[in-house]
Amino acid sequence: MPRNGEEDGETVAPLPRVPSGTSTRLRARPDPFLVVCRCFSLLTCLAAILCIAVNVLSAVRSFKNESDIFDGIFRCYAVFIACFVVLAETEWGFVFKFWQLLQYWAGRGMLQIFVAVMTRAFPDYTGEQKDLILLQNISCFLLLACGVVYLVSGVLCIGLLKRARQQKEITREQAVKDLEELEQRREELEQLLIAERV
Repeated sequence: MPRNGEEDGETVAPLPRVPSGTSTRLRARPDPFLVVCRCFSLLTCLAAILCIAVNVLSAVRSFKNESDIFDGIFRCYAVFIACFVVLAETEWGFVFKFWQLLQYWAGRGMLQIFVAVMTRAFPDYTGEQKDLILLQNISCFLLLACGVVYLVSGVLCIGLLKRARQQKEITREQAVKDLEELEQRREELEQLLIAERV
């Protein structure tokens, strides 16, 4: 029976072995810049959700008080637009298909600033709802800060850099997947080769 690596007097070169830790090593290092962008996106999303909650509470209070009905309608618009801020932060392709401006950080920042201003509008100067006013101020200034950061970053083309790095990460993940498939195929071919030798 021929030895391993020999068949009918001919030497069969063993298939090159890809290091088993290669795919693990490629996946173990996420891009720190993209991690920071995802964390900031999560913070912006939470600030927008907080604005939605504040505007809903303010709208309910306004509709109960008949003299503030216009404030209630204004709050409903603020809730509707804040939902777009949350959707833009998910970076869902469907949203960008119809509202391409939200794909760019400067446009996204302007929308966030607009929602923050709408949330801050018509404060309760009588001081009856101190908790609601405090929550309104926190959500407003937090979203305003996120909007300013997005606007400045968009002007500095950091959003373009993020998209380029995301594309690179997708390409790397595809390369790792292809490498794993090649490794699996190599193992299958080795098993067939061993079975033929036996």
